[in-house]
Amino acid sequence: MSLMSTLSFSFLFLILVLLIPYTMTSNEYTYYSVHDGLRSYGLPAGLFPNNVKSYTLDETGFLEVQMHHPCLAQYETRVFFNSVVRTNLSFGQLKVFEGMYQEELFIWLPVKGIIVTDPSSGLIIIDIGLAYKHLSLFDFDNPPSCIYQGILQISGRKELAEYREEKFVYENEWIFLCWYLSIFIIILWNYLHLCRHEFIR
Repeated sequence: MSLMSTLSFSFLFLILVLLIPYTMTSNEYTYYSVHDGLRSYGLPAGLFPNNVKSYTLDETGFLEVQMHHPCLAQYETRVFFNSVVRTNLSFGQLKVFEGMYQEELFIWLPVKGIIVTDPSSGLIIIDIGLAYKHLSLFDFDNPPSCIYQGILQISGRKELAEYREEKFVYENEWIFLCWYLSIFIIILWNYLHLCRHEFIR
């Protein structure tokens, strides 16, 4: 096999490898914003504030929302959003795993779920574990503003919600970066090895 044909094969292989991460993440659903995604699932856009940095939504409905910083938003009562909110999204329902708290009688309770069973009723149901609250859908039409809040006292303990800087790199991005570098090093080594043999000949 000639040097040129070998190098062509190597670069073709590199292109195919670089396409692998895109096929691995093709099952993620993307909307213009998380607020548009909520509307498409029959939920009001104002469930999350205007402080959203980014989000991911996969085919199982798992929704992870990254905030620019932890903050407090004002609805009928105050709601605290941590820097990361993890939920499961289905039509008319948002099941909250972590990262969202609602203030009730000066006590912060974790929000367990948000349900819209009948939009024509004009009501939204908030599950705070101890009770279900029926609130007006109108209060959630638009994303509210959110005020920075670094540390929040929740149920007798401190909920640390530290600001995450822009330099933060996700674990899967590190995996892909290492994958790229290893493939690049292998191809570069093969290229130098072939060039050495051609020079000797």
